[in-house]
Amino acid sequence: MTQLPAVLVTGGSRGIGAAICRLLATKGYAVAVNYASRADAAEAIVAEIKAAGGQAVAVGGDVADPAAVAAMFVAAEAALGPIGGLVNNAGLIGANAKLENQPQADIERLFAVNVYGTIYCAQEAVRRMSKAHGGAGGSIVNVSSVAARLGGLSGVVPYAATKGAVESLTKGLANEVARDGIRVNAVAPGMTATDMTTIEMREQAQKTGIPMARVGEAEEIAEAVLWLISPASSYVTGTVVTVSGGR
Repeated sequence: MTQLPAVLVTGGSRGIGAAICRLLATKGYAVAVNYASRADAAEAIVAEIKAAGGQAVAVGGDVADPAAVAAMFVAAEAALGPIGGLVNNAGLIGANAKLENQPQADIERLFAVNVYGTIYCAQEAVRRMSKAHGGAGGSIVNVSSVAARLGGLSGVVPYAATKGAVESLTKGLANEVARDGIRVNAVAPGMTATDMTTIEMREQAQKTGIPMARVGEAEEIAEAVLWLISPASSYVTGTVVTVSGGR
């Protein structure tokens, strides 16, 4: 039986990221649970995975800091072995305000985490996975949003712009590294019940017409990520899988 690679999940201590970590672990993947500030939350996920017989480690690091990203990968590989999968899940939604009222500092931080952070992590993953660098290949899954296509709810337009960038990166990088044995895809969730989304935001999204008439659950997004990380999607790259209840 082929041993599954270790997977690094950024922003893995809560919400969709935590659901991804739990599901990957139940399927036999060793998981590096990244966190930026909530070490306690990440360690709780790790403890939960280990209690169920899985393998996991918590690795701190702000994805917006290239040096921290490099250190995060080093720590993950020291604990779990070569990283063969990356889930770029870490992200912010930013200030809830009309575009003309968005503070500059909030916009800059939003792009630093959602866009630059995704790029920095992808760079490190490619350096380790690429067959051109002596790696064994692998899979990168970026977490986008239907906001990239729909423009986002009123008040979170900059967030939508960051996710548009993530989807462009996904397609471009997929083309660039396909022959190096790396697949790059994205999952675009619709409105999902996590601590990043308020009740008001969920209600607003439902009013705009979710055909399934409900918001999604983090575990439903995790299932799509699992498929894209796994060999089951071995002929899939440069693709965005939408998980949005029909939006």
